[in-house]
Amino acid sequence: MIKQGNFLVFERSNTPLTSHSMPVRPLSEGEILVKICYTTLCGSDLHTYCGMRQEPCPTILGHEIAGIIEDIAPDYKGTDAIGIPLQKGDLITWTVFASDPQTDSYNPEIPQKNTALYKYGHRQLTETDSFHGGLATHIILRPHTCIRKLSPSLPLPVAATINCAVATAAGALRLAGSVKGKRILISGMGLLGLVCAAMCKEAGAAYIIASDMDQKRLELARKFGADQTFNPADQSEELSGSLLMDCFFDMSGSPEAMESGIDHLAVGGYAILIGAVFKQRKLHIDAEQIIRRVLTIRGLHNYNYSDFNTAVDFITVHLDNYPFAGMIEKEFSLEEVNEAFAYAKDKKPVRVGILIHQN
Repeated sequence: MIKQGNFLVFERSNTPLTSHSMPVRPLSEGEILVKICYTTLCGSDLHTYCGMRQEPCPTILGHEIAGIIEDIAPDYKGTDAIGIPLQKGDLITWTVFASDPQTDSYNPEIPQKNTALYKYGHRQLTETDSFHGGLATHIILRPHTCIRKLSPSLPLPVAATINCAVATAAGALRLAGSVKGKRILISGMGLLGLVCAAMCKEAGAAYIIASDMDQKRLELARKFGADQTFNPADQSEELSGSLLMDCFFDMSGSPEAMESGIDHLAVGGYAILIGAVFKQRKLHIDAEQIIRRVLTIRGLHNYNYSDFNTAVDFITVHLDNYPFAGMIEKEFSLEEVNEAFAYAKDKKPVRVGILIHQN
């Protein structure tokens, strides 16, 4: 029986999303139909909504998702990423992209940059290609999507954040190498920065400094493992030039924060830049200092499959060690999505959640 599904359509910035209903098409080879339980609004969703970044429109926004398998294509013989058989009724999350390994441009280190990429929550809505975003009752997972089965006891708001913020933070630590015994500076205490702090703490970092212009975010950073906090907007505070860091993670996207963080790196230090995913001014970086101090600067957009698995495992093990569940500051229904965007713009919470179906 063909199911009827609902979704919210985004057509242009700062304009209310509109509700639509249509039948969910039959599954094709290798596909899985998921009933969406929970979607959180990521920073990139807000940037798109506010016109700071462009997506093909009309589209169904939302990519931080958890849901229950409702149907599986008859020919599907796959398991999840660690070999657990998948079946109807399983609670799952998945990568924000499906990357075909048979294409010439496929690179297992950066599968998210494959030219043949299907990216959930970032596609144009057409008559033949729908149910591919999180602000909907259903989503169809395409072949080459990395999936993980989750414990039914995992809180849905936390489960939904794994496949974006948590997985990207895992990728950042991978690029930085071992942080054990090292001094860490993290700029931007949104969910990315908070998770990064917790991961660094669990990985044995010697000292973690968190930087943000929001005092509430800095207070949260302490709960996620930061040893010291710093507000660059506070003239009474100053990050001492004599305090050199081994690794700098930028989750803020602020050119000033990136420049300052790189300036505070010790010899052999690493800078991992993640937050600058929208247009802004170019950085002013002293190339001579990069050379003389043997610095490494790396960028990361999204994550690879191993990062996704690391993220699931991290949350599974450390769920109770940090206040992950409290990161969803307000919850809305699917019918209240426009109110959710308005709240997120006005209050700037770490996350707002959209409860679509209770598992």
